[in-house]
Amino acid sequence: MTRAFAMIMAGGSSESLSVLTEVRSEPAVPFGGKFRLIDFPLSNCVNSDIYNVAVLTQYRPRSLNDHIGIGRPWDLDRASGGVRLLQPYRGGPYGDWQRGTADAVRRNLDFVQMQQEEHVLILAGDHIYLMDYRPMLYHHVQSEADLTVAVRRVNPYETHRFGIVSVNTENRIVEFQEKPRRSRETLASMGIYIFRKSTLVDLLQAHDYVDFGKDVLPGMLAGPYAVMAYTFPGYWADVGTVQAYWEANMSLLAENPALDLYDRDWVVHTRSEERAPAKIGAKAQVNGNLLSNGCRVDGVVERSVLSPGVYVAEGATVRDSVILSNTTIAPGAVVDRCIVDKDVRVGAGVLLGDGDDNTPNQSKPQEINTGITLVGKGSVIPDGLVVGRNVVIHAYTPETAFGKRKKITSGQDVGKVAR
Repeated sequence: MTRAFAMIMAGGSSESLSVLTEVRSEPAVPFGGKFRLIDFPLSNCVNSDIYNVAVLTQYRPRSLNDHIGIGRPWDLDRASGGVRLLQPYRGGPYGDWQRGTADAVRRNLDFVQMQQEEHVLILAGDHIYLMDYRPMLYHHVQSEADLTVAVRRVNPYETHRFGIVSVNTENRIVEFQEKPRRSRETLASMGIYIFRKSTLVDLLQAHDYVDFGKDVLPGMLAGPYAVMAYTFPGYWADVGTVQAYWEANMSLLAENPALDLYDRDWVVHTRSEERAPAKIGAKAQVNGNLLSNGCRVDGVVERSVLSPGVYVAEGATVRDSVILSNTTIAPGAVVDRCIVDKDVRVGAGVLLGDGDDNTPNQSKPQEINTGITLVGKGSVIPDGLVVGRNVVIHAYTPETAFGKRKKITSGQDVGKVAR
């Protein structure tokens, strides 16, 4: 098998994920209890026998850097190959900070040219899927492509979120539309590319391309290049919005989830914390949840995903929510259809996500309008506070920021954006 090395794009910020990316890059966002988004492309690489991986960072990289470390959980702590974190820098022939995915690779072309592999696998660091890259690489080599793009069918009502391609009978891409408002085609690019290394180097040296989707792919379709599509039939989710993130977590609670995290033949590796087993109290009620190590539940938890170290006190209720690590839900509190980040304290008697008023969020009405309330990392919700729907409480909001208010009505923002 012709070899490839991987470059994972992990440097962009994503304001569409609201408080979740105020304190970390999108690939470092926790998912499914114990994982982070970056775990999926990293695990796919090693499960596909790709052990030469570079991760390109830029925006708020500390949490991501700490998580990856030297790559030991993925068997990437190697003297030859392994995982390398390519940090951003200023200066040199390309000027200031990275402007996009293609520009990020251009700034590391010296690294690309040093690698012995003939092909480059370009991956997004923030997508959720289980994929063996070897059949795609085989297809790429057999078709003698300059570029192969992984694609899959999407809902016709969601084509505006993706780059949409048209292919001919030979699976050659003949047209590309970047996030069209309407499209008859439903074949979407997954943001997974395999380039012939020499072609990639020549393109990035000759053109001031910024992004692979917006610039490189259309540029190649206009030139003398063989650009092929590889259709992936499995589960794949781009969790770049609050709603998509919440839905992807909730989908794990299905009796037979499309994303099988329990497949022993395709393990999703992660940096696991040393925690005691989850503890369910004598009076607790739990129904259809994912509970991580270190969780203690003395109250009621229904259809929710709890990360390590979450404590739900007796008399508290959590429903249809995603609760991240080390958060405390005090007695009498009710958390309904919420995403609560790490190290949060929800005070006694708090009603978080209360009522039927679905007024969209005042700052992001197009993105936060389905009734999900968000609480940022390290915030403290004072006892007895009633918080409506589509509310955003930004990271590190202290108890004093709420003043003497007894209620936060739907659609409001509280606290300062931690950017």
